[in-house]
Amino acid sequence: MTSLRTLGSSDLEVFPLALGGNVFGWTADRAASFAVLDAYTAAGGNFIDTADAYSVWVEGNKGGESETVIGEWLAERGNRSDVVIATKVGALPEYKGLSASTIKGAADASLKRLGTDYIDLYYTHYDDPSVPVEEIIGTLDELVRAGKVRAVAASNITPERLQESLDFSDREGLARYVALQPHYNLVSRDTYEGPLQEVASRSGLAAVPYYALASGFLTGKYRPGTRVESARSGNAAAYAGTERGDRVIAALDEIATARGAQVATVALAWLAARPTVAAPIASARTVEQLPALLAVADLELTETELAALTAASA
Repeated sequence: MTSLRTLGSSDLEVFPLALGGNVFGWTADRAASFAVLDAYTAAGGNFIDTADAYSVWVEGNKGGESETVIGEWLAERGNRSDVVIATKVGALPEYKGLSASTIKGAADASLKRLGTDYIDLYYTHYDDPSVPVEEIIGTLDELVRAGKVRAVAASNITPERLQESLDFSDREGLARYVALQPHYNLVSRDTYEGPLQEVASRSGLAAVPYYALASGFLTGKYRPGTRVESARSGNAAAYAGTERGDRVIAALDEIATARGAQVATVALAWLAARPTVAAPIASARTVEQLPALLAVADLELTETELAALTAASA
């Protein structure tokens, strides 16, 4: 039985791989999304990550598609209390930014789409520097006190604003961020390591990294001379053929072969072992893509293997 990890100072206990919901209602239709969600939870997974803005970037979509699919799945399966649902506020055009009225309106809209009366983990999707942290934290605290949100977290925020937010929460005794969702993986380390990670570590925040597989590059599919049909292939291809990208893939290949594991599993295992990281986020369009992601729960890399990957990605 895979041991669950506690998210920061909250009482939320999560599987060491968060299932990314960005593909639901985008590259995975309702039936495919239900199949992925069923397979993930059947394997012991309980941590589902979405946002109100998923997938507003798709022509014909208005946002909220992912939450709607997840809500319909929860209703059909009757398993709301078995899963930890994380969603976000701030990026949907209809509810852009983090003013008090925007956060409250967006939260109610998310609750309706998810078909639930509470959100387990509510992130500010992007910081809104035009709004004082006092207003943001005060509003999030209201949602927690009202029982609409169990715990709050931040994503895409500077170390300074994160520290200011935490200080205000501590000073006033208000809801405090328990987690941070940074852009972080083997080929993008400076997006988290340094001041931001230091604030998280010092303050007891759990990191839940997005782009954990660098848009698919760290699955090992993107190699010189190969063509991958994927909605995200452009992002992944940017790493292919670079000196660092080649070094990282070579190191992943060696360890994956030695351990009889998939390249993606090894990449996720390195991330899951990093300081502060509780659960990387990865998404699957199909059930067939899930095993390599789920296997991170059972793959513990040696200190030598971790050091080799850290060196290759430097």
